[in-house]
Amino acid sequence: MNYPVWFLPEIGGGTLIAIIAVFHVFISHFAVGGGLYLVMAEKKGLREFSEPIMEFTRRHARFFLLVTMVLGSISGVGIWFIIALVNPAATSYLIHNFVFGWAAEWVFFMVEIAAAFVYFYMFGRMDSETHIKVGYLYFFAAWMSLFLINGIIGVMLTPGEWATTGNFWQGFFNPSFWPSLLFRTCVAILLAGCYGYLTASWSENEEVRKSMTRFSGLWSLAALVCAVPAAFWYMATLPAASQKLIMGKSPTIVLALQYGLITVVALLAITLIAGIIRPGLNNRFVAIVSLICAFGVLGSFEWTREAARRPYVLNEVMYSNSIPKDALEDLNTTGFLSSALWVQHHEITPENRLDAGRELYIQQCYSCHTINGENNDLALLTEKMSYQALTSYIGKIHSVRYFMPPFAGTEEEAKALAAYLVGGLHGKDVVDVKPVSDIPGDIGMALFEENCSVCHAPEDIAAAFEGDEPEAISDALLTLDTISDEMEPFSGTNEERAELSKYIYSLNAAEPLMADGDGASIFENHCSACHEIEDVVERMSAWEKDEIYANLNRLEELSEEMPPFEGTDEEREKLALYIDSLKGEK
Repeated sequence: MNYPVWFLPEIGGGTLIAIIAVFHVFISHFAVGGGLYLVMAEKKGLREFSEPIMEFTRRHARFFLLVTMVLGSISGVGIWFIIALVNPAATSYLIHNFVFGWAAEWVFFMVEIAAAFVYFYMFGRMDSETHIKVGYLYFFAAWMSLFLINGIIGVMLTPGEWATTGNFWQGFFNPSFWPSLLFRTCVAILLAGCYGYLTASWSENEEVRKSMTRFSGLWSLAALVCAVPAAFWYMATLPAASQKLIMGKSPTIVLALQYGLITVVALLAITLIAGIIRPGLNNRFVAIVSLICAFGVLGSFEWTREAARRPYVLNEVMYSNSIPKDALEDLNTTGFLSSALWVQHHEITPENRLDAGRELYIQQCYSCHTINGENNDLALLTEKMSYQALTSYIGKIHSVRYFMPPFAGTEEEAKALAAYLVGGLHGKDVVDVKPVSDIPGDIGMALFEENCSVCHAPEDIAAAFEGDEPEAISDALLTLDTISDEMEPFSGTNEERAELSKYIYSLNAAEPLMADGDGASIFENHCSACHEIEDVVERMSAWEKDEIYANLNRLEELSEEMPPFEGTDEEREKLALYIDSLKGEK
């Protein structure tokens, strides 16, 4: 709200961050593990007095230098560029809070660059002992860069006490610091082995290709074995809300983890078969596949880590739409638009309502939702929603779906956002919402529209509850979270739950039940002076709806004390449906 938004409606800035960040992390972790791999490969060549292995190490060092220093540096700058454009508020917050951490990392990065160039260009020109020390220096500097960045990135997901104190050391050594550092170190070693497969597959010396493939395979296997307990340790340190997202509350995380598991299994198979047992099977195709699998493993982890901190970009500090958590209460009182610096409309009028709603979308929704794009297309997600349903949903969006930030602003601003999404995007009528109790006709239908239609079509609900009586449906509405992790139990009153249950039951009835708002009022006007509804239901319990309808037309024949029904045929139909609907409650 304090910075302009770089608006790319069909792409989304988050997608660009993901593409650049995963690519960079895939290289930067290789830059850590690959440094130690070079030292161990050189020591292997010296120990075995093997000139071909030394030549392999020199060629791998050249490949390593080009990939890490060129692609790694460019993508690293790319990350800073894209996060400053997409989320300048969070970027500024991290820089100002951890400026000395970043400064220290840049010092180690300079040492890393210098050591990498010395190691490659002095290969064979420097005595082996000194040359290996340069390699160790490079690895230490690279690992210290990982050490420092790990602390700063980790606080975004597991802030611990830092969220309230702002203390540098509490934030740096956050709850997930050590397990994350161990896991990332294992990943760095794993990638070193996978990149080793690639260089080995290009070797024309059959013995060197097999020897260094097996050497690389052992690296990868050791890293995979150690990464598993590190991942579980890391998982145990996450906040409870993040753990729930990972365990099924977030469908996108579940999907990412499924892909990650597939790539882990595939990489393990390649490592065991083509890496260790039969290294002769390693060729360029197999090596590239192993790199793709390793990319999938790392991409799955990074996606999960990013998504697990939703609805925050800085957990418990700043929401993903750059709104500070501690500013939410004031914004709900004073209004978002009046406080935002980079909007055209600071107040809502009938003339600018849709334009103001569009600005609210850009400021509060665009960070996660595109319009007609591939990433969480909001046009598609709201296609079937009415203005009434969406207005109600926006007001409780965070409680229904925890991983979405709460709407920040007044009720009028929430209505403007709903008006833009419903009227501006889809051209539907925008009619101001009335309380359910003020809606004439079917209260159950109105409750369904307000509470359920955001995610469910009536025909889908009808199929889910086919054969269930209203009592069973009513009970199920209290346990929706046991049916799906994405749903919350119905939070309305018992009376509203009963009305909603009857409406859902009517979806599968031969003829739909009419609302209590019609049938009940007709009973009140024509029957209640002499009859209790319970007595009427009991008297007519053996009659089908058509029999009730027919008998309402000959009341004087049933009892001499009753006058004929004086309502219209339509009212008699509604009254018959109302009485018939209550028979299931006995």
